[in-house]
Amino acid sequence: MSEELRTLVEIGFNILYLAVVWGMVILMTRRLAQVDKKHQRVANLFRWAFVLLAVGDTGHVGFRVLAYFLGGLDQNSLLVGLGALATAVTVTFFYVIMLYVWRERNQAEFGWFEYLLLGSVPIRLLVMAFPQNEWGSPVPPEFWGPFRNAFLIFLGLGVLFLFLRDAIKSGDRLFRWIAYCIFFSYLFYTPVIFFAREYPLLGMLMIPKTVMYVAIAGLAYYGLWLKPARRKHKPQRA
Repeated sequence: MSEELRTLVEIGFNILYLAVVWGMVILMTRRLAQVDKKHQRVANLFRWAFVLLAVGDTGHVGFRVLAYFLGGLDQNSLLVGLGALATAVTVTFFYVIMLYVWRERNQAEFGWFEYLLLGSVPIRLLVMAFPQNEWGSPVPPEFWGPFRNAFLIFLGLGVLFLFLRDAIKSGDRLFRWIAYCIFFSYLFYTPVIFFAREYPLLGMLMIPKTVMYVAIAGLAYYGLWLKPARRKHKPQRA
């Protein structure tokens, strides 16, 4: 794939993605009052998680699109770096909210493992504050890029484990499928973190990784907003 074609694919996908994710946030917000009361707290947590994701990715992929139009990533490296910083912060808190989604869905209490996951958050934010992260560069530094993302991987895979374990235990199909989406998002994301500097084409894996987040939003919207409402209004047989 030529560099020009790859750029066009990235720009087109980024614009489409932002339109879809903000559309999901608007739908979740406008129809939150229609959610069954027993699901409203979980639904509202999902909504806030995707508000954060949409805001951060508007900075990340939105700034990348803007940088392309202004002459390229290298010529607008500070803009690209600030976008990467924005999404690095918001995706961290996305998984914090997802941890509270798990707690609310399963009526669970935090134990040592959950507090260990939460403890990784301030450490990640502290690591991200070091100047060695080179947020003004369009390419993450060789050591600090994987290092700061190791804490996100730990947090995300911890949430995945909790979602999947309790979904299997309780027969919760919705959360089992959401857990699968989290798994595949990290499956696509991990090679980018560790090898994209040597093999730039691996950056294209960010597309299926991002699709997994859209799938999570779609699954949550269907399972918490639409499906219970359909059951409620389904006509009863005589």
